[in-house]
Formats: sequence, C-alpha cells, structure tokens
Amino acid sequence: MPPTHSHLAGAGDDGAIIVGAEPFRVFVGYDSREDIAYRVCRHSLLRRSSVPLEVIPVVQQELRDAGLYWRERGPTESTEFSFTRFLTPHLAGYRGWALFVDCDFLFVADVAELLRLALAGADDGPRRRAVTCVHHDYTPTEATKMDGAVQTAYPRKNWSSMVLFNCGHAKNVAALTPEAVSTRSGAYLHRFMWLDGDEVGEVPFVWNFLVGHNRVDPDDVAGTMPRAIHYTSGGPWFERYRDCEFADLWVKERDAYEAEEEKEKVVDGEKNGVKAAMQVAPVVVSVDT
Repeated sequence: MPPTHSHLAGAGDDGAIIVGAEPFRVFVGYDSREDIAYRVCRHSLLRRSSVPLEVIPVVQQELRDAGLYWRERGPTESTEFSFTRFLTPHLAGYRGWALFVDCDFLFVADVAELLRLALAGADDGPRRRAVTCVHHDYTPTEATKMDGAVQTAYPRKNWSSMVLFNCGHAKNVAALTPEAVSTRSGAYLHRFMWLDGDEVGEVPFVWNFLVGHNRVDPDDVAGTMPRAIHYTSGGPWFERYRDCEFADLWVKERDAYEAEEEKEKVVDGEKNGVKAAMQVAPVVVSVDT
C-alpha cells in the first residue's frame, strides 16, 4: 500500500495561485501492479515543483472500504483507477482546483506551469471551465498494452488521463458523486458527457505527451518537447517496454528516487543507533549487610 504523502500552492476560484495557501492537491491513480510507477511519478512531481504539493494516491480498495466506490470491475478496465479518477472532486471536498494524473506519467517540468497555463484565458474562463485537459486525437494501434491489458478505443481517448478539475463547479458537484462514479457508463465519464463543450478547457499536448504517438518537431523543439511524459501503452517498469522512447528519463528518475530512499534509510538507522546508545541500562548495586 502506498503512503499518503504531502506536499503547489492553493488555487483560488478565480484561477490565481495563492502562495502560502494550502498545498495544491495532485491525485495520482494507484495500481498495485505499478507501485514503482506511482512512486516515480510522485517523485518527479515533488522534485520539480516550485510550490507546495500534496500528492495523494487514489487507491481503489481504500475507496471501497470507505464506502465511496462499489462498482464491479469490467473487462475493459485496464487499471484499478479507470473510474476512481472521477472521484477527485469528491475527495477534494468539492473545493478549489485539483489535478488527477495516471501513475504512468513522468513530469519533467514544474507542474505549477501547468496550473497557471490551465487557469489563464478569458475573464470568466477559469470559472466557466469545469475541467481542463489535453484534447488528444488518439486511436491506439495495439490490441493490448502494459502487461497484457486489453486496449480500447473510444472518442476523447486519453483526455481523462490528466485532468485539472474545478472541484466546486456546479456540474461537477452534481455529476461526480460516489453514486454516479460507481454506476455511470464509461462513455459518460471518460467523454465528460455531463459538461458542455466550452466547459472542457484545453492545454497543449506537451503536458500529456503520449509515448509512441506524439512527436517532438525538429522545427519547433521548444514548443513540442514534452513537459509531462505519458507512457500510455506501458513504461520501462514492464519488461516489454523497457526500451521504449524516453525510457532513459524514467530510469534516471527511478534511480534518483531509490538513491533518496536509501539515504533516508541510512539516516534513520543512524538516528535509531544514537537513541539506542543513549538508553543506559539501570545499574543494580548490591550492598552486603
């Protein structure tokens, strides 16, 4: 089971980033088969963020135990968070803005840039928009992905893999309840069918750069270089994809994460050693009478 760890600054209802407010909440889909993917994704977010983040794993079993999710798993659900992602507004208390992202992401840029970009625009844009995401035109070519999970194709494919939710938006409050997320169709949820078209904001594809689909344009490297890499078919933590595009960046991030973990273990061990040394056993003095 993954730890619930903390820490972007709070985002006001008008789209402003409030420095010094509550940390910005990032919910990461958790799958027990991809624990290391979650940990590396979390590490990449925290490592590059210029503002406080609260990174929260979305663990299906915990939601079931809490009575927030009771949907039976279907054959087209390739991950444990296929539907639980839509509980993000509920988990955030239907308050402020929050980000959901699949665990198979690697952030190579400051997520605060994404938040500022998403909340910029027309005067009433941030209030009007209920969600913001990359508007992919993507049709998968493989029959399976990851470790053999069935690959499915549908309109707005991959839009919901990285979503900024305006959690307090009236339509999100009404539509994204535990009851709805547990019973509504996949088409309704993944296509954002509870919203009008202009309520679904858009950010550049570089914030959900699909490995094997999106490309860096040599004539516009700065504008097309990924900011968040999405190993949507499978990442280097699966044997089948260990040599995929951008695998080296993920491996480098994993190594940095593991090095930090090892360092923390050493420090904790030293602290425990000092504590043990300071615990002096009582001295028993025998007095002859």
